[in-house]
Amino acid sequence: MQLKILTITSLSITVEINNDAPFYVPEPYLVYLNGVQVLENGKRNVFSLYELKPASIYELEVRTETETQKLEFQTLDLSYVLNVRNFKAYGDGVHDDTLAVQTAIMACPEHGIVYFPTGVYLVKSLFLKSDINIYLKKEATLLASAMRDDYAILPGTIRNKNDELILGTWEGNPLPIYTSLITGINVQNIMFFGEGTLDGNAQNGPWWINPKKKVLAYRPRGIFLNNCRNICFQGLTVQNTASWAIHPFYSENLEFYDLKIKNPAHVGNTDGLNPESCENVKIIGVHFSVGDDCIAIKSGKIYMAKNHRRPTKDLEIRNCLMEDGHGAIVLGSEISGGASDIRISQCIFSRTDRGLRIKTRRGRGKQIITDITFKNILMQGVKNAFVINMFYFCDPDGKSEYVRSKEALPVDERTPILGKFSFQDITCLDTKISAGFFYGLPEAPIGELCFERIKVTYDAENESGKPAMMSYIKDYSKLGFYFNNVQKVCLNNVYIRGQKGEAFQFESVEEVIENSK
Repeated sequence: MQLKILTITSLSITVEINNDAPFYVPEPYLVYLNGVQVLENGKRNVFSLYELKPASIYELEVRTETETQKLEFQTLDLSYVLNVRNFKAYGDGVHDDTLAVQTAIMACPEHGIVYFPTGVYLVKSLFLKSDINIYLKKEATLLASAMRDDYAILPGTIRNKNDELILGTWEGNPLPIYTSLITGINVQNIMFFGEGTLDGNAQNGPWWINPKKKVLAYRPRGIFLNNCRNICFQGLTVQNTASWAIHPFYSENLEFYDLKIKNPAHVGNTDGLNPESCENVKIIGVHFSVGDDCIAIKSGKIYMAKNHRRPTKDLEIRNCLMEDGHGAIVLGSEISGGASDIRISQCIFSRTDRGLRIKTRRGRGKQIITDITFKNILMQGVKNAFVINMFYFCDPDGKSEYVRSKEALPVDERTPILGKFSFQDITCLDTKISAGFFYGLPEAPIGELCFERIKVTYDAENESGKPAMMSYIKDYSKLGFYFNNVQKVCLNNVYIRGQKGEAFQFESVEEVIENSK
């Protein structure tokens, strides 16, 4: 057992216990701070401590029955604490606290803290400012207004003679959106942390009714970051958001530690955390339970790739728990700017429709998606464990002949390219419909799929369904691994039991390397 500090603030610390176990530690632990026990029966690989004193030295000790590890750390200093109650915030969940809270944010000096004591703060959109900290104490809630008219609109584009400014974005295109509960535009160096809650309150508003319909603008996020850098969110609960809970867009150097992201399982398009055209993002120790994809990695549709191309790259996703939802880790479908160097490890996927999923199609643009690694994953009760689908039938033209045709079409600027994907040390228990379904384009086959030390077993019940959202696909039950239009498949110690039919099926696969099963 080794201890790694993820982040330190003036009031808190987040620590990761390094081991090989996904999300949960092999044995529970106790945590002591300067000799005083502050946490018992710890079970997660990532934990946080709060209400620390600024500019103070602490000795942290983690004990299990078999070993003890210690580390010393010092909390950061701070300049000022701005309690929002001093700015006339009521915190009663009834009065509108927007002006008071926004005033505190704008008045906060560099390295100061905007402090929320216990209470419910009813607000409309709040806008972030650079070089500040925001702290939500335990049982402090920022509650979004449920009224559509309380929100401003971010236009999709504002043009001048030489360029265009992208403000709003919806599903990969520059389109108008309502401002979010927390909105950051062109800001940097912000720490937003604590044990409090950001509540989108969408269940009491119009947002979940006809969720794809545009009413003057598209729905807001819980947190929207546009062209931001050096931002950290730590410890908070984000819930009941109108659409995606957290949407970083064209941003870099982002950290998301020890969060809880919760949306109802039955409400569609309420994704958890969707980095779009972002670089250097760390998502560690986050617990997801949502109504759509838990994490969907994106880089825009073809217009954005042509005019504002920015791939998503250098993402680290580790020690996360994904529950319910459509996909646990998803790439696409609007990923025309490309994606590379994405590493997912030590995660648990529970009851999601799909586990590791890549979805794209003709019309998404000729940008490569490659160097994606999934390692040390546990899936439990997932319907479809591995899916790569290059015929994803999204958008109004998704079922057109151009998208669905299985004939080889010309490769042009609309053709997506998939490169190398690595899957290592993955256990899939009680799989329901399919172990693996991989379908590339005949004119642009999937490059390389490597599987090492994979174990798949199936649920005792017979459940049938379609492993991928594509035209002309039949229902399956307990399907093994199916590959179509792939250049190279490597299978090294892949164990599969309980499937119906052949364990592995290959169609239009150029090279298969099998070491053992």
